[in-house]
Amino acid sequence: MISISVSNASLVLGAKTIFRGLNWEIQHDQRIGLIGPNGAGKSSLFKLIMGEYAPEPGGTLTRAKGVTVGYLPQHPELDLTQTAFDSALAGNPRYADIQLGLHAVEERLGDPRVFGNSSALEKALAVQEKLLEEYAALGGDSYPQRVRDLLLGLGLPESDLQKKLAQLSGGQKKLVMLARLILLHPAVLMLDEPDNHLDLPGKSYLERLIQEYPGAVVIISHDRYLLDAVVTHIAEIEAGELVTFPGTYTDYILDKELRLARQEELYQIQQRAITRMEMALKRYQVWVQLSDKFASRVRAMQTRLEKVDRLNRPDLERRRMGLELNGWRGSNKVLELRGVVKTFGPRIILNGVDEILWHGERVGVVGPNGSGKSVLFRLILGQEKPEAGEIVLGPSVRVGYYAQEHETLDFEKTVLDTVRLAGNMSESRAVAFLLRYLFTYQQSQQRVGDLSGGERSRLQLALLVLSGANFLLLDEPTNNLDIASAEVLENVLADFVGTVLVISHDRYFLDRTVERILTIERGRLERHLGGYSDFLASQG
Repeated sequence: MISISVSNASLVLGAKTIFRGLNWEIQHDQRIGLIGPNGAGKSSLFKLIMGEYAPEPGGTLTRAKGVTVGYLPQHPELDLTQTAFDSALAGNPRYADIQLGLHAVEERLGDPRVFGNSSALEKALAVQEKLLEEYAALGGDSYPQRVRDLLLGLGLPESDLQKKLAQLSGGQKKLVMLARLILLHPAVLMLDEPDNHLDLPGKSYLERLIQEYPGAVVIISHDRYLLDAVVTHIAEIEAGELVTFPGTYTDYILDKELRLARQEELYQIQQRAITRMEMALKRYQVWVQLSDKFASRVRAMQTRLEKVDRLNRPDLERRRMGLELNGWRGSNKVLELRGVVKTFGPRIILNGVDEILWHGERVGVVGPNGSGKSVLFRLILGQEKPEAGEIVLGPSVRVGYYAQEHETLDFEKTVLDTVRLAGNMSESRAVAFLLRYLFTYQQSQQRVGDLSGGERSRLQLALLVLSGANFLLLDEPTNNLDIASAEVLENVLADFVGTVLVISHDRYFLDRTVERILTIERGRLERHLGGYSDFLASQG
């Protein structure tokens, strides 16, 4: 059964055409991963389906009768005066309505005019029975506990449940909004990067929710591991066109490679045939001048050539970010932690931690949100001091830092000025440099604060290159990158002449990038050889 149908839809925002003549169907039992480069129109397509944007004349959007849609935007808008728990609890207003209804029925049943009147009593009891059935379906008295468990499962700390939403991070607000949607049970869930800022347990919990969801789910995500785990179809939007592939992300990669190879083969076959016809036509045109008997054949061949439905050459490799992290040798012992202790009030973050990183190592840092991963980075950078112990960097080590929230960037500067200052370069050189990171000249004139998350991520990577670092501290570097840019980063890190310490919840990225894992939890640091899959296997 088709839940949502998009037919011949075109979307133009300002002077930019986002897509044209797009067709798409969402079936009631599909779990679809919507992928594509940053700026391809994924979020815009969601907004069109939700009615925030209207298609150009000639396009239609149809929902099946009774189909409800729940939408998680990248930046949810909530009542910031509510606590996280109260906001999630209020996500299903029907629960509060039922409670009020039951209270009203109880008052009616206590009225002598009702319990003394068999007809009125029967009607009141029937209403009460219906409300109790609906109340039980929602979870009854255990509904608040269900809301609590959902928030905790998604990774919101117990200590944050009673905080005002205004005090929470953007990622935490997103968790609250996600919980509200799931509690509503819409027929179609549309999730725009729900996994950003989730830790590994939170991502696992999200996977189970999507796998078990009794309806259609469409998810925009750059997490290839998540897409492999949950989706039944991949929908790719690129260059204004949408193509659907059955299967997981890995199935899509294989299918697309085969399809592009076949399209290239057919294109080349057609090009050879057209070339032969054009050469024959030229010969016949010469002969026509000698004899009229070839004229009709020439006209027929010209007609055939004009009617050929010419194939477009497939784009075998779209333009990607030109990242180059060269690095250099430096000290053999890059970093040493000696009995490092760090606390916040009564809470122990690191408790006597010892660790050594050697030149050339690629090490991943994982652990629940709030366990101390970013604190470890701040200690290494000297932004905070330990209560005890030492942190020693090698004498020939230059640190390059990628910040998760882009806080190392000056949001008031333009992109161009940021690069010129960092690289001490002329305007023309800076513009040429930014082109390698997929910035147009117009984008280079923008304020950093006006860039998208993906654009800020690419800018931070460009600044890492200019820093000339040989020890990279990367805090969630793939969070806002599209899949193509994440793959570029993975390939570049494999060739980087230096050392990498990376905090990441991107399991696919960890498997491709690191050779050992450090886990931080309850003040302890533990070592595990291998990538994420090896670490997961070691946990049983």
